[in-house]
Amino acid sequence: MTTNFNQPHWLGEEHTMMREAVRRFAEKEIAPQSEALWEHEAFPYAIWRQAGELGFTGLPYPEEYGGGGGDWLSFVIVLEELARVDCAVANALMANSTVASLLNNYGTAQQKARFLRPILDGTQIGAIGLSEPDAGSDAANIGTRAVFDGEHWIIDGAKTFISNSGTEIGGPTVIAAVTGTRPDGRKEISNFIVPQGTPGYGKGRKLRKIGWRASITHELFFEQCAIPADQLLGERGAGLRQTLAQISTGRILIGALALGILQGSLDRSVAYMKERRAFGRAIAEFQALQFKIADMAADAHAARLMLYDAAASKDAGAAFDTQASQAKLLATEHAMKAAHQALQIHGGYGVMAEFAVARAFGDAKVLEIVEGTSEIQRMIIARTLLA
Repeated sequence: MTTNFNQPHWLGEEHTMMREAVRRFAEKEIAPQSEALWEHEAFPYAIWRQAGELGFTGLPYPEEYGGGGGDWLSFVIVLEELARVDCAVANALMANSTVASLLNNYGTAQQKARFLRPILDGTQIGAIGLSEPDAGSDAANIGTRAVFDGEHWIIDGAKTFISNSGTEIGGPTVIAAVTGTRPDGRKEISNFIVPQGTPGYGKGRKLRKIGWRASITHELFFEQCAIPADQLLGERGAGLRQTLAQISTGRILIGALALGILQGSLDRSVAYMKERRAFGRAIAEFQALQFKIADMAADAHAARLMLYDAAASKDAGAAFDTQASQAKLLATEHAMKAAHQALQIHGGYGVMAEFAVARAFGDAKVLEIVEGTSEIQRMIIARTLLA
């Protein structure tokens, strides 16, 4: 069941049609499997293939490389509708898109044909290896190194918290590694394309999370991992700049996942309140619970407007960095609040994993951490205001 919500009047017919198509797919194909995927921490291979066939995985990328040629606002709607049903499935698309953006923006024609096309059409899935045990928000502190021997780059190091890693359909992993020292003493960081299966590229333990349980996450290890020179992505030394250039887009997309959780929490709460009876009447008649869903509805509308505006700005080629941080901050914190209130409304049932509201609670918490914590977003917004 979906509650009515205020969709921005300026959305085009194609956006409405996209929402309806994704919603049908999510409710028919994902919802029946969501509990099992959560319980078994299993990557949804069949769902991923279907999403690729429907064009969701490559939506905002060029058609010449298997993308859909669509806009980023449409992709935000796709992620919102998927996350409304299962945030982990939506995250697989989101993480894949970060790799796709790096390859699309900085890759050669040959790299795009080999590595970009299969992660856009859904035959493979991409991962990005930036985070390390001692380098999360402090991305410049990475320790993985790559040395050029005249023919190959030899990579040694470790990565952690890597979404989409270790699957049977793993394709390119874009990793950041130190390739030297700059004149000012800072690390020179470059990006490399390392296909799954490359000798010396191994996966460590599967990481268990409080949310996103169907989004597979591993530690990665590189031991004398040799890749050809032509798998350097873009210019040597431009790795950190390339990756940080995708961060604001990533914040919009994480915000879209949060919006999906927010809307899903509202939808489930309204449906439950109409069905559940206590003290001789439907709990929908209790004003304390009415106030909770009223707040959820207002928060969802505010988050939707902020995220759609940021995505539309990106599509228009306008600056959107601050908008992205503001939208990510508001959407993720209110998703956490909505997930909490949905649990309260569902009472004892809300803490049972068979109920979607319980699974969404863990998913919502993850969103306040990834692509820059809430504290990082506040720092960015404040610096902009004080500049």
